[in-house]
Amino acid sequence: MGGAGYVGSHCCRAFAEAGWDVTVFDNLSTGWRDMVRWGGLIEGDLNNPADIEAAFNTVKPDAVAHFAASSLVGESVTDPGKYFRNNTLATLNLLEAMKRHGTQSIIFSSTCAIFGHAQTDYLAEDHPRNPINPYGMSKLMVEQMLAAFDHAHGIRSVCLRYFNAAGADRDALIGERHACETHLIPLALKGAYDPDYAFTINGTDFDTPDGTALRDYIHVEDLAEAHLLALQTLKAGAPSDAFNLGTGQGTSVAEIVGAVERATGRHLPRKIGPRRPGDAVRLVAAPDKAQGVLGWKATRSDVDNIITSALAWHQKDWTIQTPEKVQG
Repeated sequence: MGGAGYVGSHCCRAFAEAGWDVTVFDNLSTGWRDMVRWGGLIEGDLNNPADIEAAFNTVKPDAVAHFAASSLVGESVTDPGKYFRNNTLATLNLLEAMKRHGTQSIIFSSTCAIFGHAQTDYLAEDHPRNPINPYGMSKLMVEQMLAAFDHAHGIRSVCLRYFNAAGADRDALIGERHACETHLIPLALKGAYDPDYAFTINGTDFDTPDGTALRDYIHVEDLAEAHLLALQTLKAGAPSDAFNLGTGQGTSVAEIVGAVERATGRHLPRKIGPRRPGDAVRLVAAPDKAQGVLGWKATRSDVDNIITSALAWHQKDWTIQTPEKVQG
């Protein structure tokens, strides 16, 4: 579900390369047809139960990996109904279909936004869950629904709580592409090349060493590996569980700017804007549980590697116009 999007498409590659038959279900509202490279595509909407029913009748899935969601924190503050509808109610439709068809395993794309403001330097799975924006609320509600469906119907789940997904496929076949881009790294890369675009740092008054927000950036291929391991554990009979996926290393917005300048060899002009609504100061994972239970560890998530892979993708995707491309 949502396999035509950024994280979902990378996970489809990992699933297919591990020998799974992959079918993508996506309404293509934020996903892309050309990202569906490893398996077939069924166009449909999780808000339409008839679409889900038709897909289950066609595919009869052994397991579901659920990536489909609205995911813009700021938009969730101004339009919360969209997030409870697309993230929470749509997932309820999916779970009801799984119950009817006897599909007993689901990997859920959750988020560190369920925790809200960090009360500790590193967020472990048992950190209090107090989301500060409707996006995080909608994802926490799904986690709670999954626990209830496990108890009532035996549908086992693994909730994978992403920190900041970043980077691109090692072959630059797929990567991060949004019709309306809001993510830091693509915008910073754009700012390094586009003189007409003003890259903005949103907030320099956070309680951090350099005043800019701290996040844990995790390479999307590391995320894909975690999904594969989680699926394998579920299929082996493991109980429902949840894992925080990150590196344990916080990187500030100002440090990302420096990494972009290193990767591009260009100065990144920037301006300072206000904090965005719903932004936390620091979100950094304690990834020990994922390593201990799943045997997973981020190995590709050095920030310079993340930026380099993202740059290769954006140049190939023509979302960055380099002087060489402009000249032919």
